[in-house]
Amino acid sequence: MNLTVIAVLLAALFIVTWIYGAYVSLIKKKNKANEAFSSIDIQLKKRYDLIPNILTIAQKFMEHERGLMEDITKLRTQVMNLPDNFESIDRKIALDRQIADKMGQIMVAVESYPQLKSDQAMVTAMQTYNEVEEHISAARRFYNSAANDLKNAVEIFPSSLIARLINVKSVDFFEISERERQPINAADFLK
Repeated sequence: MNLTVIAVLLAALFIVTWIYGAYVSLIKKKNKANEAFSSIDIQLKKRYDLIPNILTIAQKFMEHERGLMEDITKLRTQVMNLPDNFESIDRKIALDRQIADKMGQIMVAVESYPQLKSDQAMVTAMQTYNEVEEHISAARRFYNSAANDLKNAVEIFPSSLIARLINVKSVDFFEISERERQPINAADFLK
């Protein structure tokens, strides 16, 4: 065997090994993003399971907030009917932004009802809701990190070539809503 044949075989072996390594890396990153989304999904389900309890308790006191409660119920139904898979992520993120916004409005409205604010069931529900929100926030960070790794692998040459070949795409970040971006006015809490 001459030196040229050995060099070609080694080069071919190197290329095949590199392609396989890039493939494995992409699949791992895709699976990590999927796992991270599942973590968010679990936390969101906790939120969605808690929403009817909060609305039921609030409904006794907040008769003129009925439209807001109906909106939340409709959004919750829509998101619960989505398939639990990675492909529904964009729709889930959009619906969740709307739910978070509406639940924020409910929580602000609760402050206007002293009886409701002091009701032990509502206090417990709000504390649980706040804990779930903290867990969602942590899961978002984990997901966004995995989504960033996948995005980099899909967009940066040369792994972008392999990603295109095997149809691996980046996923959207799970970002906060516009309402959550607004600065907090402390005067609203001192009324």
